[in-house]
Amino acid sequence: MKLKTMLWGGDKPGRAITLGIQHVFAMFGSTVLVPALTGLDPAVTLFCMGIGTLIFHLITKGIVPAFMGSSFSFIASIGAVSTYCATHSLDNFAAYVGWGIMASGVLYLILALLVKLFGSKRITSFFPPIVTGCMIIVIGMMLAPTAMNNITTAVAGIPVWKNWVVAVVTIAVIVVVMFFFRGFWKLIPILFGIVAGYLTSLALGMVDTAAVADAAWFTFPKFSFCFTGLDWGAVTTAVTIIAPIAIVTFVEHVGDITANGAVTGHNYIQEPGLHRTLLGCGLASIFSGLCGGPAATTYSENTGVLAATRNYNPATLRIAAVFAIVLSLFGKVSGILNSIPAAVMGGVSVVLFGMIASVGLRMLVENHVDFTKSYNLIIAAVMLVLGLGLSNNVTIGSVTISGTAIAAVLGVILAKVLPREDAEEAKAANKE
Repeated sequence: MKLKTMLWGGDKPGRAITLGIQHVFAMFGSTVLVPALTGLDPAVTLFCMGIGTLIFHLITKGIVPAFMGSSFSFIASIGAVSTYCATHSLDNFAAYVGWGIMASGVLYLILALLVKLFGSKRITSFFPPIVTGCMIIVIGMMLAPTAMNNITTAVAGIPVWKNWVVAVVTIAVIVVVMFFFRGFWKLIPILFGIVAGYLTSLALGMVDTAAVADAAWFTFPKFSFCFTGLDWGAVTTAVTIIAPIAIVTFVEHVGDITANGAVTGHNYIQEPGLHRTLLGCGLASIFSGLCGGPAATTYSENTGVLAATRNYNPATLRIAAVFAIVLSLFGKVSGILNSIPAAVMGGVSVVLFGMIASVGLRMLVENHVDFTKSYNLIIAAVMLVLGLGLSNNVTIGSVTISGTAIAAVLGVILAKVLPREDAEEAKAANKE
């Protein structure tokens, strides 16, 4: 009976499997988009996210209905490591990325321990809305050049106007799905956009189908184990570029877990506890980094599916995880994903990266951040200018630090050391 409950969660097997497959496709577009944008292996990513989800459910006592997806917050830092490896003629950049991802997972474990020791409220006090909102804006906006380069750069003799046609079609389909579709279909506009862009690219002769034809039907993902033959100075650089992003995703994690609880009516911060959800997410990222995949994170899309279907059964997510693992074993799927033209990803990224920045703006609005206050103005000014201006990262000796990490650290420091009111504001408050 316990095994049956664990597998199907009280649902009929057919219904549970259908709901699980639906959940995978809701996560699929965003999950494979990260490796598509960064050069990591989509099959490895699907495999790692499936295993990562099962790890997360094991750690959280199987009661949190969450799916681990690849984190967008790490895209820029992964790209920086890729560029660093190319500049220094280092092979297997995924191995160096893996060390950074594993370090971010270890940072999650440290945060989990701190939450356990000091309580969740004390830890989250370091990340007020002004800091988290600006950090998310920086992440979205610093990716804007990547989106445009995918559209405006001619590849293999293909004229740029074709790129623009594909990008516009991709964006248009995403907008149509978001505004005019209902139910489950409304939850996967990115997937619809990718399919429409890919079909348009095929019609314009922009797709190299040889890679798809040559791919095996069934193959095991090509993992990038990363313990031998590495430049350890480059490993240190990769860790310093990637690991600090966990500070940002920690805040996102708290938000996603809270949102899931709001939908299901269960306070997951209390039970099984924020320390357990952080531990599960951290271990999932460590496993993914070990295999050469991206960082794992809880997904806002997951919350959307929960709200739309009103199915809060955690077993559905475990079925989705198993389906993702099975899907990663189909070589043709990886071949198709690798053949997607950059213009398609450019069109998707225009919407996606803009939406990431918009989430940061929404956080500022919903938390009534007052920009007449010097406290908020200074923090926003420093974080936005440094985060966006230091697009090429900062190198100190053999260590490279991303602008995102610098902005995050300075934001946290300023939020703690600056007085909430300047002299004039304090004087006005006293008069009242």
